[in-house]
Amino acid sequence: MFCYQCEQTAKGEGCTKIGVCGKPHDVATLQDLLIYSLKGLALVAQEARKQGITDREINVFTVEALFSTLTNVNFDPQRFLPFINRAVALRENLKKKIGKQNFLEGPATIKPEATLEGLIKQGESVGLKSDPTINPDILALQHTLLFGIKGISAYADHALLLGKEDESIYAFIHEGLVATLNKTLTLDDWVKLVLKCGEVNLKTMELLDAANTGAYGHPVPTKIPLGTKKGKAILVSGHDLKDLEEILKQSEGKGIYVYSHGEMLPCHGYPGLKKYPHFYGHYGTAWQNQTKEFADFPGAILMTTNCIQRPKESYQGNIFTTGLVGFPGVTHIDNYDFTPVIKKALEMPGFPEDANGRSVMCGFGHNTVLGIAGTVIDAVKSKAIRHFFLVGGCDGAKPGRSYYKEFVEKVPQDCVVLTLACGKFRFFDKDLGAIGGIPRLLDIGQCNDAYSAIQIAVALANAFKVSVNDLPLSLIVSWYEQKAVAILLTLLYLGIKDIRLGPSLPAFITPNVLEVLVKTFNIKPISTPDEDLKAILG
Repeated sequence: MFCYQCEQTAKGEGCTKIGVCGKPHDVATLQDLLIYSLKGLALVAQEARKQGITDREINVFTVEALFSTLTNVNFDPQRFLPFINRAVALRENLKKKIGKQNFLEGPATIKPEATLEGLIKQGESVGLKSDPTINPDILALQHTLLFGIKGISAYADHALLLGKEDESIYAFIHEGLVATLNKTLTLDDWVKLVLKCGEVNLKTMELLDAANTGAYGHPVPTKIPLGTKKGKAILVSGHDLKDLEEILKQSEGKGIYVYSHGEMLPCHGYPGLKKYPHFYGHYGTAWQNQTKEFADFPGAILMTTNCIQRPKESYQGNIFTTGLVGFPGVTHIDNYDFTPVIKKALEMPGFPEDANGRSVMCGFGHNTVLGIAGTVIDAVKSKAIRHFFLVGGCDGAKPGRSYYKEFVEKVPQDCVVLTLACGKFRFFDKDLGAIGGIPRLLDIGQCNDAYSAIQIAVALANAFKVSVNDLPLSLIVSWYEQKAVAILLTLLYLGIKDIRLGPSLPAFITPNVLEVLVKTFNIKPISTPDEDLKAILG
């Protein structure tokens, strides 16, 4: 195997025996074969579009299949077999519809082997670095595009589950997959493609924002208990709001309290979700701490999207997966029937007594912040607020990620910190106080709520009649997986400069590509909190 799609890849170079995430060789190679099969499907789908033929089943399947290959989503090799076979079946059926069979030998003609061992061998021949003839800089941009497309697919899937989709997003995903097979594209072509990926991800995040707020209303500032209530309990982790809603509906009136975990924390701010009185509080911190935190949770646990780790034996019988998440030996839930989860919660002891912990605030999305834009603008003009810092992104297990906690703790009292995604769990429970009634720590939401941050920045730039780059705003970004890659490409597409990225730079970026990013966007690695604050604030 060879995989370097996440920030924690082995030695900062690539995982070759087993993934740092726990992904074994068979799963890694089956994912490689699935991606290769999807490129063949995309070739035929692109040809069909030229003939005015679009196939929604293929569009939806492509997004789901790509999402299943994200870091910490699906560790079950048996779940990839039907994906690979279906990609080929859909491809062959579409060929019949368009009347074209003579595709060049390769991904559009590959036939899956009949056995798992045969499929793994096929996967070993089509991995990320299976073609040594590709220029390393072009390969770096190809993989940047591929990983960005994976991130787009995750967001597109979330939106789709709430009834929102866009044909142009599907078309670009297929276009990008096909481009990775084109050996005539130049470096300039590839730079344009990765920036277009950022543009399409912006559209996708906008679509998801409309899906979430259309279904559940705009988030409002909400206090979330970090303690627990006496009684039976269900913990919901991941990102998917629809799954949480279904759990809340199905567990209502059964004496069960539902808790959020990880990136589900912002769900407490949505009126359509916070209306459930048994949606009580938040338990635990970021995804990488789950093995310790889940072992202590006395109820059922549901993983809705990515972020699952190998469950410990002590709680493996209590954890469930749904959607595209999978792990060998873990019960999987289909079609939103969470009866097994509720049954398990009722069987387990639950919390023996109330535990009054601290609380945190969420719900500061673009609708809320722009609703007090006048107050914010006045505070900036009066110099009550000197600077804004967006400190957020993915969390991870590396020791260097303590940088983000220390950075926030050292931000001066006349500055405001915006945060989003699971990176906030390094400091989300810090009491930073307020400036003129404006909290100094504003939780914007999940990783996809980078869309909210962008809307806030654009509105402030318009109010001050300057560009976003001229605002007293600095982006301190932590990345881990492919959704973060898509968001970074969106920021670059928007021309946002001076982003500080960490804790390390992507292993798939070559020195030459990094030089282009530095020259064009002044993107730079984080150093130390003191040095970076001094460089930003003077």
